[in-house]
Amino acid sequence: MARYLVQVSYTAEAAATFASKPQDRVGGVRALVERMGGQLESFDYALGEYDVVITFSVPDDTTAVAVALAALSPGHLRSYKTTKLLSPDEILEASRKASVAGYQGPTRG
Repeated sequence: MARYLVQVSYTAEAAATFASKPQDRVGGVRALVERMGGQLESFDYALGEYDVVITFSVPDDTTAVAVALAALSPGHLRSYKTTKLLSPDEILEASRKASVAGYQGPTRG
């Protein structure tokens, strides 16, 4: 399964709703990810540019986009940033492939 880091920010309206009616959003996000065939790994609230930081695994990039579209569709998020995570083994494999690619950068001359 592919792993993703998601950083989201709530709209001002969503923040006002939370202040007037506190709600636990973890269960809803977990259910969404699981309906897409994945697993929620972490859900943390954050201080700073983003309000929430989430990590999850789903079968592929298309499914990660489906999670994003589903999460964004209610309109309570101001921003949603996805970063695909790669394991150390995946980076090692990429490094091996790059080492034999033979690519040369620009030269002076």
